[in-house]
Amino acid sequence: MRIHAISTGLVRIKSSQVTGQGHGLRRRLAPLIDNEWTDWLPTYAFAIEHPDGVIVVDSGANAGLKRLPRWNPYFQFAVNFDIAPEQELAPQLRAIGIGQRDVRLIALTHLHIDHDGGLAGFPHARVLVAAGELAATAGVKGRMLGYLPQRWPSGFDPEPLDFTEVPYGPFARSRRLTADGAVIAIPTPGHTPDHVSVVVEDGETRVVLAGDAAYSEASLLSGTVDGVSPDEGAALATLAKLRALATERPMIFLPTHDPRSAERLARRECVALPVPAIAA
Repeated sequence: MRIHAISTGLVRIKSSQVTGQGHGLRRRLAPLIDNEWTDWLPTYAFAIEHPDGVIVVDSGANAGLKRLPRWNPYFQFAVNFDIAPEQELAPQLRAIGIGQRDVRLIALTHLHIDHDGGLAGFPHARVLVAAGELAATAGVKGRMLGYLPQRWPSGFDPEPLDFTEVPYGPFARSRRLTADGAVIAIPTPGHTPDHVSVVVEDGETRVVLAGDAAYSEASLLSGTVDGVSPDEGAALATLAKLRALATERPMIFLPTHDPRSAERLARRECVALPVPAIAA
């Protein structure tokens, strides 16, 4: 198998979204009023060349995100995108020899606009998304939470990504996405209540395509909850399980917005967990 990390443009968000400030409602409101922005961050989508066909994990951003509706305060005050049409996922995959019909499956970690933005480029692919995630996009509440289903391609009808009661490491449930069982979805609630990550078993190494389960490997290691996760406890539990997963076998951790994700993938750089101190 080969995994490609494709940067679909850049995004800039508030520092308090990456590193949550305070707790409860205060933490979740901080990105709207914080004056400190991050540097421009990548928005990665991933393509897995597998014998069953190409599997895409998240479809990235699209150029339309430079013109967001201003009625949503988050879009107005807390996020900026910089992406040209040629930076969208479909043309970038074509440039490396992967056509739209080569993509068999798209697994979405969640349905935020910088993860579902490239769906229109793959009209023949099956799409998997957690049923709870799809339900969260409905109505006015969904739009206020940052979902924009009106931008989905015509006929968008994803299949529910249901988990089986088969443990995977510290995760009580999982879903095998390929016949050989080498690509596995796991529930990683936090950033959204039904957020999903995808693990690729590549020899003795696990490659975790983490979506926004954490904004960076450093956030994983420090157990840092972001500023938008609705349930801080769920987010902390997910980070703890992902760290536990890294103790079992070598693990490469690749969040969507980590500037070093592509470099770590290319160098096969695994998570280096802190060595516990030895009591005197």
